[in-house]
Amino acid sequence: MVVGVLKEQSPETRVSLIAEGAAQLTKKNITVWIEKGAGETAYCSDDAYVSVGAQIKTAEEIAQQADVVLSIHAPNIPLRKDMVLIGMYQARFQTERIQSWCNQGAVVYSMDLLPRTTRAQSMDILSSQANIAGYKAVLVAANHYGRYFPMFMTAAGSIAPAKVLILGAGVAGLQAIATAKRLGSVVEVFDTRPAVKEEVQSLGAKFIEIPGAADASSAGGYAVEQSEEYKRNQQLKIAESIAKSDIVITTAQIPGKKAPILVTEEMLKSMRKGSVIVDLAASTGGNTPFTKDREVVEVFGVKIVGDSNLPATLPSDASKLYGKNILNFLQLITSKEGNLITDSQDELVIGSRAKA
Repeated sequence: MVVGVLKEQSPETRVSLIAEGAAQLTKKNITVWIEKGAGETAYCSDDAYVSVGAQIKTAEEIAQQADVVLSIHAPNIPLRKDMVLIGMYQARFQTERIQSWCNQGAVVYSMDLLPRTTRAQSMDILSSQANIAGYKAVLVAANHYGRYFPMFMTAAGSIAPAKVLILGAGVAGLQAIATAKRLGSVVEVFDTRPAVKEEVQSLGAKFIEIPGAADASSAGGYAVEQSEEYKRNQQLKIAESIAKSDIVITTAQIPGKKAPILVTEEMLKSMRKGSVIVDLAASTGGNTPFTKDREVVEVFGVKIVGDSNLPATLPSDASKLYGKNILNFLQLITSKEGNLITDSQDELVIGSRAKA
């Protein structure tokens, strides 16, 4: 079996598999082909891949002969019948693209479809990358914020700590809480799932509770649609907290749908000038009506940073974690002899397969 790793298009800096991961495959007698320069922006040179037994090839060679092709985003190569594609292809939104690939005979595993079960945790790319996004979101906010995060008491006067509001306590939200607390800020957290209250409090943040939330236990860690009454109460409570917040980190997304608007125009008007919002839901429309993905816009004196690709700002560690997730998934479709299993009935494999 030949596994090919493609070079991502700029501005993406990650790679699907670093040399450390390639070594694990070559030890199983799996041939690994790396597109020339694929790991450079993740600080993994071609020589590093060659040193572990991988071979440097062109994208054309990978397209013509690789059995499995790894990429993070949509590959820019001609597809073949029965070619296996594994990546983060946003299958719920890119339905026309997925249909085109399937019509060409490709077998597509979009890892954002992976069932979010306990057994799947070791291959959950959404969680591993969200962890990085939550960490980096707070650092990005600190860079854009024109004031201190921690409290300072000096001979020249005292500085109050920044007040941070985090909307959504999933993987990204929890890491954002931990990072914001380490920087010395006061943190409040809102989430529609009451079950996360203890986790939030264990990290030293205050949990904003709103009764009457719809049960999200079967949503795999995502948000779910709420009743109109709940949404009204939610808006009032969030508005109250946003008015006194300096930093807001938003993370709310609903699978297959546009991200919900949590921060309205009226809320933005109530925020202090110089405040910062980092919107991690920018790729699906954003949690504010003004969010633009990969752009910083200023509205009513508030900076809104939309960035759906924050993990790419830490390419080495992000690639290492992403690659480990992919290696764990490959075990489900690879025999002990290193051959491709084309008819796996594993629930995780079936759940991850994107279909027309």
